[in-house]
Amino acid sequence: MAELIFFAGTMDCGKSTLALQTDHNHSSRGRSGLVFTRLDRAGESVLSSRLGLSVDAIEVTETLDLRRHVVGALSRGDRVDYLICDEAQFYTEAQVEQLASVVDDLSIDVYAFGIMTDFRTRLFPGSARLVELSDRVQVLQVEALCWCGMRAIHNARTLDGVVVVEGSQVMVGDVGDGADSRVDIPVVSYEVLCRRHYRARKTAGSAGAEHMSKEPLPFTE
Repeated sequence: MAELIFFAGTMDCGKSTLALQTDHNHSSRGRSGLVFTRLDRAGESVLSSRLGLSVDAIEVTETLDLRRHVVGALSRGDRVDYLICDEAQFYTEAQVEQLASVVDDLSIDVYAFGIMTDFRTRLFPGSARLVELSDRVQVLQVEALCWCGMRAIHNARTLDGVVVVEGSQVMVGDVGDGADSRVDIPVVSYEVLCRRHYRARKTAGSAGAEHMSKEPLPFTE
């Protein structure tokens, strides 16, 4: 029977890499699928991983009806055995319900991949609905690590290197990279942290600055 499976984890734990691998494994065995994503770091209509791999994908907009899109493909005579849905935390609750309908009504497997919580440690609506509706929720076994070496469980947002806990829930990571240095535009980035350092609002950069500010060891020339 078809299943809706949600693969969840923090940033840097290999979600998009697993999505690409899952698509490859199924397609290499003669199965035909559709790949969806939303707000991928590499741009529109592409599913990419931090390892540099990517495939073309269907961009999930706010108004896209996923079930209708799949039914349309089937009506044209296309074969659809499975769906790969990356960045699923950004999907609306209605779109997650459409995925459940694809599984139950059309007998098509759906593999969803996403982050569980946002930079405020709150569940994304799409992820919450996936937890509620999925046949299985699998936490990825590749553990992302905080700069201190402990397991990272929180996705921290930084503004010019400073951790922030207020602002829009959805904002693509590293949006400030490559910006013109002559323009006064704050650099927005993300960093995975353990709970201890998330609560302390301490990133790798601020920890490094702190260590540098300490008195030098008592060595003599």
